[in-house]
Amino acid sequence: MSLRTDIEAKVRASFEAQSMMTTLGAELTDLSAGRATITAPILPESRQQHGAAHAGLTFSIGDSAAGYSALTMFPLAAEVVTVEMKINLMAPGIGDRLVAEGRVIKSGRRLTVVQSDVFAERDGTRTQIALLQGTMIAVET
Repeated sequence: MSLRTDIEAKVRASFEAQSMMTTLGAELTDLSAGRATITAPILPESRQQHGAAHAGLTFSIGDSAAGYSALTMFPLAAEVVTVEMKINLMAPGIGDRLVAEGRVIKSGRRLTVVQSDVFAERDGTRTQIALLQGTMIAVET
C-alpha cells in the first residue's frame, strides 16, 4: 500500500535523527503503509565474542523497523516510542548484513502491536535469526 508523501518524509526524518542507527551504519531501505525495512552491515564493532552479529544490533534494528512501521500509521503530528518489546533469537547472525522487516499487526488509537523479522544475509542467502513482537505508542510532538 502506498504511503502519503508527508508521512514518508516524517518517518525518514525521524530515522535520520537517530544517532544510534547512524552509529550502526543502518539504513531505512523500504517504507510503505504499516511496513518498514532497515538494513545494517555486520561491522567488526557490532560483533559478539564468537564473531556473529551482537544481539544488541539485532534488537536495535528490529525494534526500529517495528517502530517505524507503526509510525506510518500514526497521525502526522505524532511520534513513536516503544512501550515493550520481546525478542526470540533463533540463530546466530552470521553474514554480511542484517535485514529487519517490521510490520503492524494491529493499529489502535494509542497503542499499536508490531512484529519484526530479522534476517542475516550472506552471499545472497537469507537466514531468519530473530523474531520481535511488541507494542508502540503514539506520542504528541
